Amino acid sequence: MNIVLEKSSNVNAKLIVSIDEADYKPEVDKVLKDYRKRANIKGFRPGMVPAELVKKMYGKAILVDEINKLLGNKVQEYIRESDLKTVGDPLPIREDQYLIDWDNQKDFKFGYEIGLAGDFTIDFNTLPAVKSYIIKATEKELDETIERIVNNYGEQIHPDSVEDGDMIFGTFTQGEWTSKSAIPMKSIKDEAKATFVSVAKDAIVTFDVDTTFIDEKSKELATDRKGDSPLTGEVSFLVEDITRQGKAEINQELFDKILGEGKVANEEDFRKEVLDIISNNYNREASYLAKIDAEKMLLENVKIELPEDFLRRWLIEINEGKFTPEQIDADFDNVKRDVTWNLIKTEIASKNDIKVDYPEVLAAAKSSFAQQFGAYGDLNDPQFDGLLDKLATNHLTDKEKGQENFMATFNLVYGEKIAEVIVNSVKLETKEIDADEFKEIAKG
Repeated sequence: MNIVLEKSSNVNAKLIVSIDEADYKPEVDKVLKDYRKRANIKGFRPGMVPAELVKKMYGKAILVDEINKLLGNKVQEYIRESDLKTVGDPLPIREDQYLIDWDNQKDFKFGYEIGLAGDFTIDFNTLPAVKSYIIKATEKELDETIERIVNNYGEQIHPDSVEDGDMIFGTFTQGEWTSKSAIPMKSIKDEAKATFVSVAKDAIVTFDVDTTFIDEKSKELATDRKGDSPLTGEVSFLVEDITRQGKAEINQELFDKILGEGKVANEEDFRKEVLDIISNNYNREASYLAKIDAEKMLLENVKIELPEDFLRRWLIEINEGKFTPEQIDADFDNVKRDVTWNLIKTEIASKNDIKVDYPEVLAAAKSSFAQQFGAYGDLNDPQFDGLLDKLATNHLTDKEKGQENFMATFNLVYGEKIAEVIVNSVKLETKEIDADEFKEIAKG
């Protein structure tokens, strides 16, 4: 077999593949022999069908199949060993194949069009800097966070009268129709809340459902009437119970719930720990934003010539007519962006010898399951770790979706490693800002 690369430009080329009989005959003969063993043809005992008859019946199909396998393997091997930066997949030159005489030819020649990426380099020293932010959490945010904690971790109470924010349980009545339900005060329009505020248990409230709730969905949920028979007009509502989210006391029990048992012993230290958590959360978001900005900077500054005509034809072919040329053109800028980004990532991975091993994929899958369990498992418990290991292994080796799950997790780990190299390699302009300013930047 001989493969020759013929470049017509920086980004377009042909692969000319020459195959002679010695390249494919041993494998074709092997398959024919196997067919003969298994052939079930009337008039012949199993395994005794004449070889010439088997060849006559199946020879051409086997020849075509084996040559296609050989071509697929050898073309990819040539591309890999030649370190060609290809875009898309090789496209067979169909005209060449139509001229083949499969019945009489012994030697064959095949042509493939390939798209190549133009030469490019990634020199982080010459690239623009990326902004990096250190977010300083303020006392205002700390107070707001502790207020949320106190509200979320308090026990529900049952007050004697309604306040804004409560949940009211009771019975709707309109004529002969009655239904037990619950009305969240948050679903009531501000101008209608006065009807309910300060109302005591066992009182009856009369109101118009059409002007009371903030929207139709809220009315449907509260009244449990929708579809062909929505509730409308004036109703009465017997208040049977009121629930309110109480506030937790700032004490040792709350410290232990939020931070872990014995982590702090007083409110001052509790506030310091919560402030650190807020800052760390913001800075994780800032790190993520730095990754996004670094990607954007690379895409804007690393210019790669692409074989655009080839890329369009390749997209049409692999999508088997699902998209028209006009539809592909409409999304082509996004396609070019994705292709360019993959080329950049591949180059960075190659230069930094980035590899992903199975234990790393397994660890990432375990981490994903651990996050799903959240507080329901102890990562230091060998039994829990064994459960995670079993779940992750089954996820990666599942008969139906194992390969898909493995590749998704592999690509996640691979991408994280590349992102780490990028962030560690780019020049960073670090600036300390407050949370409000960071939120505005992140929105953009």
